[in-house]
Amino acid sequence: MCHSNCNHKWGGCAVSMIAQVLLVAGGLNWGLVGVGMLLNAESWNVVNIALGSMPTLEAVVYLLVGVAAVMSIFGCKCNKCMAECANCVAGGKTGSNM
Repeated sequence: MCHSNCNHKWGGCAVSMIAQVLLVAGGLNWGLVGVGMLLNAESWNVVNIALGSMPTLEAVVYLLVGVAAVMSIFGCKCNKCMAECANCVAGGKTGSNM
């Protein structure tokens, strides 16, 4: 995960890409929670629906989404991600662009 000017949103190391997927999934889950609340519907919390019978695993999923958010704030500092950022800042395009 790089700064906002980078074009390689899904590039970088595997951990960075997993963090991106977790952020998208977490955002969609919270969006569904909000829609469910506005429609006065039963809970549309997909994580709770899928893992509600396993509260520890449900908590781990929420924890991983939180870690992904913190990682997004500070960015990944591994060599692969730093090389992607350097290439992007230099104006080059990578094969992992969206």
